[in-house]
Amino acid sequence: MKSTLKKLLPFAVVGVISGATTVGALQYFGHGSNNGDQSYFTTAAPNTSFAGMNTGAVGDDFVKAAKTTVPAVVTIKNYQSRTSSRASEQDLFDFFFGDPFGGRGQQRQKQQQAPDNMPSGMGSGVIISPDGYIISNNHVVAGANKLEVVLSNKKSYIATLIGTDPNTDISLLKIEEKGLPYLNFANSDNIDVGQWVLAVGNPLGLNSTVTAGIVSAKGRGIGILGSQGKATNPIESFIQTDAAINPGNSGGALVNTNGELIGINSAIQSTTGYYQGYGFAVPSNLARKIVEDIKKFGIVQRGFLGVQSLDLSNDQLVTSYNKQFKTNLKVGSGIYITGFGENSGAEDAGLKKGDVITKVDNYDITDFADLSMSIGSKRPGDKVQVTYSRNGKEGTTTVTLRDQKGGTSTRTKADLSVTEKIGAEFDPLTERFKTEYGLNSGVVAKNVSEGSEMAKIGIVDNYIIIEVNGKPVNSQKDVEKILEKYQGNVQVKFVDDYGRIYTKGFKMP
Repeated sequence: MKSTLKKLLPFAVVGVISGATTVGALQYFGHGSNNGDQSYFTTAAPNTSFAGMNTGAVGDDFVKAAKTTVPAVVTIKNYQSRTSSRASEQDLFDFFFGDPFGGRGQQRQKQQQAPDNMPSGMGSGVIISPDGYIISNNHVVAGANKLEVVLSNKKSYIATLIGTDPNTDISLLKIEEKGLPYLNFANSDNIDVGQWVLAVGNPLGLNSTVTAGIVSAKGRGIGILGSQGKATNPIESFIQTDAAINPGNSGGALVNTNGELIGINSAIQSTTGYYQGYGFAVPSNLARKIVEDIKKFGIVQRGFLGVQSLDLSNDQLVTSYNKQFKTNLKVGSGIYITGFGENSGAEDAGLKKGDVITKVDNYDITDFADLSMSIGSKRPGDKVQVTYSRNGKEGTTTVTLRDQKGGTSTRTKADLSVTEKIGAEFDPLTERFKTEYGLNSGVVAKNVSEGSEMAKIGIVDNYIIIEVNGKPVNSQKDVEKILEKYQGNVQVKFVDDYGRIYTKGFKMP
């Protein structure tokens, strides 16, 4: 009998300790904060705490977080015309989620185009204000001529696309309704690896699905936006989680155990197209800055240091740079300055080629994802303190960030050029090409922005625009001259990859 008691005693002690921990945790986490309707895109209370891995009450917190989050997460249905629903969009989706059809995605897209009354794709979104503002991914809404939003209660609305940003894969939509459930933004800088999170969305057509996991890494740059999207200056500093994320989760919520938004689910790393352990979300601090810019200015305000750089944490890049330039740089942390752009604020502030950036304000810079996040969340005219290493000595300088044209003030849509407003640039056709294809005029579209007016009517890179408003165009200046100060409907005559001619239009923004 004594022998049996000795064997059971350790289990009894563990049980008592575990029970005490559970009761204490339940009492601690029972005092949640109440967040009322304060303003657009509200922030969580500053005294909010995150649940750790050893929290005994985590089950109850999951229930509370799920009840808070599910009503604020919506389904987004993307309807496209047959000319705009092209294989290139499918390729992007396949890159985000893999191609479960074994490389036949492009062929499938051509053979099985969705009818006009059926959505070409579906994703998720998060309501972030009681009057119907919704945040989602850029790739969820790309190419749409109609966006339908379905709430968790099955009520449906036609949404207005307010704006998009391919560089962060964020979009902002609006539905006309009041008193909607919504989520507050938490400070994503405060999250730690190992903390519990929930992913809420509509994967594989399964509405209002909640999965749980932990933050498995921060500041991940996976090279997805620049390589496959239309991002010209991508910002990648993803939150990595092992909460199950599948196709359809894109644009959905990543929340803490208080039901507060810490990220927008964007991608998974997969060889099959389905969940294999790791998902990636845009941090809420960056997402909030983007949607605030879109709402206030109509466009994203982006500040730049104005440096050309090398990520010292990337051993392959360092090896390649050493080989090309006969240098002997060592792999480590920080961003090595290899040069400067025009109108560089960093160069004017005294930074030099060969300096290694180690910190921006109080943000440690270990790799390019860190630099991308710290600068990408700023606007032109903002000042940042840059800490750098030069010949083994540390220094600091204050840099005034500028836009790509060297400006230090914010811009609105009214300040944009014609090509910026319609979302495309144009190269002239050679005379030989015109002769061979029997064209009297034409320009080649390039750098067509996702969600732009040109993209909405089905124009993508390498399509040929023959006429604008009935007038032949042979250069970008021709397009700008016709549309400068123009208001009203724009008519565009263009040729697709197969030589088919279309005439479509849009209202000049």
